Amino acid sequence: MEQEKKASAVSDVGAWAMNVVSSVGIIMANKQLMSSSGYDFRFATTLTGFHFAVTALVGIVSNATGYSTSKHVPLWELLWFSIVANTSITGMNLSLMLNSVGFYQISKLSMIPVVCVMEWILHSKHFSREVKMSVFVVVLGVGVCTVTDVKVNAKGFVCACVAVISTSLQQISIGSLQKKYSIGSFELLSKTAPIQALSLLILGPFADYYLNGRFILNYTLSSGAIFFIMLSCALAVFCNMSQYLCIGRFSAVSFQVLGHMKTVCVLILGWVLFDSALTPKNIMGMMLAVLGMVIYSWAVEIEKQKQAPVKPPHAKDSLTEEEAVMLLGKDGVEKTSLKDIELGESKS
Repeated sequence: MEQEKKASAVSDVGAWAMNVVSSVGIIMANKQLMSSSGYDFRFATTLTGFHFAVTALVGIVSNATGYSTSKHVPLWELLWFSIVANTSITGMNLSLMLNSVGFYQISKLSMIPVVCVMEWILHSKHFSREVKMSVFVVVLGVGVCTVTDVKVNAKGFVCACVAVISTSLQQISIGSLQKKYSIGSFELLSKTAPIQALSLLILGPFADYYLNGRFILNYTLSSGAIFFIMLSCALAVFCNMSQYLCIGRFSAVSFQVLGHMKTVCVLILGWVLFDSALTPKNIMGMMLAVLGMVIYSWAVEIEKQKQAPVKPPHAKDSLTEEEAVMLLGKDGVEKTSLKDIELGESKS
């Protein structure tokens, strides 16, 4: 039992580490790819379509070679999930375009309480006082780190609301579908990726044209841009896999809370690699965020211990062979109900 717990803990850490490393890596690659000082490839929605196309290809190869199995999930559920996921991607891009960076960051921070409320509405899930306190500390810390100017406009506000609700619903749905159909994270991803890739590659160029006024067919590809597009796609495979894996292992709330560790990593790497400013305000916010994550981990562990069934100190899981013989007659007729023995009661 102890070995199983240790193996599970190692797997959890591995899944989380994969998500953090791949997410931070893809942000750094995309920064170089999309920045005006880099390759000025400003087609985020189409690039996401490339990401899912490569992920779908990996899934097809994995199924064909027998490394993974394919379980049945109704097509209407896959279509519904893909629509929600694509709405999330488009909504986030529009929110970033129409809102100030400060309001965009606030909308991302609001996902944690929104996920909590949706979990409560959809799954009747309740959260302890310690968990709520830790969530508040994380939100406050990341807010201090990232939120600067806050300007709100009607269109941007609507897009931010759509993005937050659809992203929260998508993350909750990943865990629900995995449990409902007893399907692994990679199997579910390999089923949804082709649908998302096809829809984003068709609609993405038009969404990008609306976002930045440029059409992707007019972009001149260089060898450097091709390299970073391929690097971004390769990292996206690991990022998508680890996201499904983490939500399947933890919960949408845990994924959101611990996900802000990536924000801290991006700020630090931006300071190291891209000469971004790191002010005392940023440092204080990062320390608060990390403290909140530590409190959250402790609160979740306390909650698990409270929910774990407590066994009586002398209770036994099963009877030994000698005990069974004592309870049974020579002709094999049961003298005393095993159920009554387990309950500590005698039968007259």
